[in-house]
Amino acid sequence: MALDPRTPVVVGVGQAVTPPDAGLEPAERPEPLELMVRALRAAAEDCDGSPAGGAAPSGSALVRRADSIRVVVPLGWRAPNPALLVASRLGFTEGDEPAELMLSAIGGNAPQALMHDACLAISRGDRDVVLVTGAEAMYARALARRHPDRAPLSWTRQPVEMTPPPVPFGVDKPGATDLEMNRGVILPVHAYPLFENALRAANGWTLREHASRIGALWSRFSEVAAANPHAWIRTPRPAADIVTPGPDNRMVSFPYPKLCTANMQVDQGAGYIVCSVEAARDAGVPEERWVFPLAGADANDHWFISQRAELHRSPAIRLAAAAALGLAGLGIDDVASIDLYSCFPVVVQVAAAELGLPVDDPARPLTLTGGLTFGGGPGNNYTSHGIARAVGALRAEPGTAALVTGLGWYATKHSIGIYASRPPADGGSRPFAWRDVQREVDALPQCSVDAQASGPVRVETYTVTFDRDGAAERGILACRTEDGSRAWGNVTDPDTLALLCAEEGIGRTGVLAAGGALSLDG
Repeated sequence: MALDPRTPVVVGVGQAVTPPDAGLEPAERPEPLELMVRALRAAAEDCDGSPAGGAAPSGSALVRRADSIRVVVPLGWRAPNPALLVASRLGFTEGDEPAELMLSAIGGNAPQALMHDACLAISRGDRDVVLVTGAEAMYARALARRHPDRAPLSWTRQPVEMTPPPVPFGVDKPGATDLEMNRGVILPVHAYPLFENALRAANGWTLREHASRIGALWSRFSEVAAANPHAWIRTPRPAADIVTPGPDNRMVSFPYPKLCTANMQVDQGAGYIVCSVEAARDAGVPEERWVFPLAGADANDHWFISQRAELHRSPAIRLAAAAALGLAGLGIDDVASIDLYSCFPVVVQVAAAELGLPVDDPARPLTLTGGLTFGGGPGNNYTSHGIARAVGALRAEPGTAALVTGLGWYATKHSIGIYASRPPADGGSRPFAWRDVQREVDALPQCSVDAQASGPVRVETYTVTFDRDGAAERGILACRTEDGSRAWGNVTDPDTLALLCAEEGIGRTGVLAAGGALSLDG
């Protein structure tokens, strides 16, 4: 069957990292904009298989032909239209920029969701060449704060009043309700431990068994990072070191020490070039460089944690994965390379369960990068690094398939993509397949919430947050009332906080006051 010329192909991927031992002053380290541009230039070189700085006639031709530049919104640098700045750095002149300059909403699902949107636009004939990039330089920012006596950062600024707005992409709304935030669910490090502890209770693991499982999983991730030249931390870590708090691994939110959390203080960028088969041929990209996005699916779980019926499950991942694999004509056992979004251990465990994957298969690790702790967690753009590694894995093993997941907010937004080194079997009639499974997710039961709850409750899940000196600060507890509604409470008593970190707290009963203070029964 002849290949549809509108079939989308990933022809170039690029990553840029300035490691912590680069020997540069904070002001000398590249800003996010520079990392984005470096990543796209590396992607252009990758189209030709050229070394860094080498000739890249095919990649350069595609960059010049780009009709869309899409930026994954940075967290540590604000510009009203960063894609316009990227275009300028790539050599586009004012007034001659690509027709579409896009900026994503917040969420680690964005790089994969942008891939789906680009593939659909290419399949329809609306776009020919799409460049996607993102970056963070949080390490440089932190270094500058630690050394205020040195030259300050002078990152690029863009005047708001004179800059045309970008095309927005994605859903941008708060990740938590007012009630959740009032009870302390303000950052991901407050939310994901709630899921992790719920997972432990659902599986009947003891605290010790649970810690052992987390440590072993993350130790395997650290081993993958050690072999990844673009990873931020390339030293394998023993399981016990990962889950044991210490001076260099402070407890953050029970059960997570620092080495179980996403590492945001990195200077990393990544990007990719996706285009039509026709554009790839016109530019002369060798066919052995082509990787085919076969299918994808997107959905969000019930948006707020309070609404979710079970806090250790993700129906959106299950349904989106089934849809994407079905559209690609594959089963999970047909997928050789996997990169699961991995901001915290629970995300990997939940996704693996929903996909029917073992977490400890040495022949098929669940990360290609080393994850957001060791590979690096550059804000919303991590999944661009996962895509880059997946493309490399597929080129290295022709005939195989890969699965990449992206995730946003508090395990809220999900995007799942299937890639292969071969075109779809029916590529003549269906260049790329995609489904939105939101309707199926929305049809699932939701939990009722009692924001004014008081009286007897049962602890459903919890976490204990710690300050930077290692002292327990506050317990955040999701509870069920006598009628089954979800309520939120807090504990500040030091003895109770210590108990919750030493003994199972899920299933305990107590009394919730109207203001949220929770007293657990003895």
